[in-house]
Amino acid sequence: MERIKVSLSGNYAFSTIIAIRITDVNYGGHVGNDVFLSLVHEARLQFLQHYGYTELNFGGTGLIMADAGIEFKRELVYKDEVKISVTATGFDKLGFDILYLMEVKEGDKWITAGKVKTGMACYDYAAKKRVPVPKEAIEKLTANMETKI
Repeated sequence: MERIKVSLSGNYAFSTIIAIRITDVNYGGHVGNDVFLSLVHEARLQFLQHYGYTELNFGGTGLIMADAGIEFKRELVYKDEVKISVTATGFDKLGFDILYLMEVKEGDKWITAGKVKTGMACYDYAAKKRVPVPKEAIEKLTANMETKI
């Protein structure tokens, strides 16, 4: 079976910590794939807000998720602290990728729990069509990138 592999850049402009709630845990006693993607969605919204954007106002246009790839590495369970580091990359005329490194705290170390890529398209919701990525947004999202150690 061929597996999805998500390549991460190693440079992150933003990170957030999210605690796993009891409502995030499924019948298997861990976070399911749907919640895993929901955690990424929350991190993406916080990332955009960090730069003064929302998914409906991204430099004058909207954003819509075109695709997603998840590489699961570890289980997440109730009360885990999850650090999600986020960066934007791969800009082209109509979209870009957002990469997420998900780490879970084990003792005093952060261990990789997952790697995620979401393809984001700039979208005019009123006209129902894709539109160019605002240059201002590219400049904001790629400035001051921090190197992950």
